[in-house]
Amino acid sequence: MVDLRIVAAGFAVALFSQAALASPELVRSKNCVACHHVERKMAGPSYKMIAERYAQDEAAAKVLSEKVMKGGAGNWGQMPMPPQPTVSQDEAEALVKWILSQR
Repeated sequence: MVDLRIVAAGFAVALFSQAALASPELVRSKNCVACHHVERKMAGPSYKMIAERYAQDEAAAKVLSEKVMKGGAGNWGQMPMPPQPTVSQDEAEALVKWILSQR
């Protein structure tokens, strides 16, 4: 007989392993590259610029995740970052984690 606890644990591992992972693929799939580049400024700052600015900020991941989802303006000039309603909280956190690793 199959132990349902083992099946449930396996299901949970599979489910959580499918959660948003920090990666360039996620960045491309959410079209972040339309305005951002790893090394050079485009419509928005480069990922390296963002990572450097927030390197010592312990609240950066939370603040930037919110900014990804809700948008913002004024931190990098006049160009506002529009809200990204198709980005989930988990995806925003994964995106920011990857961006902050670009130093």
